[in-house]
Amino acid sequence: MLMLIDAHCHLDFPDFDVDREAMFERARSVGVEHFVVPGTTRARWPSVLALGKRDDTSVCLGLHPYFLDAHKVNASRLGTHRLGIDPLDEGDDLDALEAALDAHPEVVAVGECGIDARFEASLDAQWELFKAQLRIARERHLPVVIHCVRANDQVAKCLKEIGLPAGGLIHAFAGSLQQAQRFLALGFVLGLGGAVTHERAQRLRRCVAALPEDGFVLETDSPDMPPAGFKGERNEPARLARIAADVAALRHVSCATLAKVSTANAARVFKLAC
Repeated sequence: MLMLIDAHCHLDFPDFDVDREAMFERARSVGVEHFVVPGTTRARWPSVLALGKRDDTSVCLGLHPYFLDAHKVNASRLGTHRLGIDPLDEGDDLDALEAALDAHPEVVAVGECGIDARFEASLDAQWELFKAQLRIARERHLPVVIHCVRANDQVAKCLKEIGLPAGGLIHAFAGSLQQAQRFLALGFVLGLGGAVTHERAQRLRRCVAALPEDGFVLETDSPDMPPAGFKGERNEPARLARIAADVAALRHVSCATLAKVSTANAARVFKLAC
């Protein structure tokens, strides 16, 4: 039996409320033994932290750029008026993030945070929120889980400037080999998920074949980003076995070898005892 880690899955989402325990069982039946669940909004952190009480689940806390409208941060802290609350309001999400990280040493990373350049109107606010979270991670020597869409070069430049001692994960990487190498040089690993299984993703598949052994982890991004053949269906960690098989084939190694390598990489980045 393979031993796999799903390095990025949103198992706190309501999509799994009807069958969450059965979902865990299906994953275990194909060798997925550990799960890393990132946070997306402050409102969801309690659900994420509740999952973190499980022996087979590790958690991260962060503020996701896709949900920018849900975040409340004092404008004076970010240097912007695009994303803010009244300075007298005590509901600052960055303050809350720092407090939650201090109160929950079991949290393994800051994230999911990052840049989604599909939303041009909010890019200034995204960058300021992202950099604020990077500084929080740097102060605590925590890795960072990064959402990076159409912004690989800019994010790599930002990471180099800020300097993060614990590196982290570039979630759902879909760039070129040259971009991959920049992230690897900064101490990051690349998250490989459902996109790798699509034949049309030829540039990504060539990149995956050329990555060093210590440069990637496997992830599903459940309930999103299902592998080829499951379009429109809810994704779940059990499908990590399909992703592992495709990555192993691209790299011309056995599934057992691929599982051992990817598991070791995830354990190293997140300091997991598994």
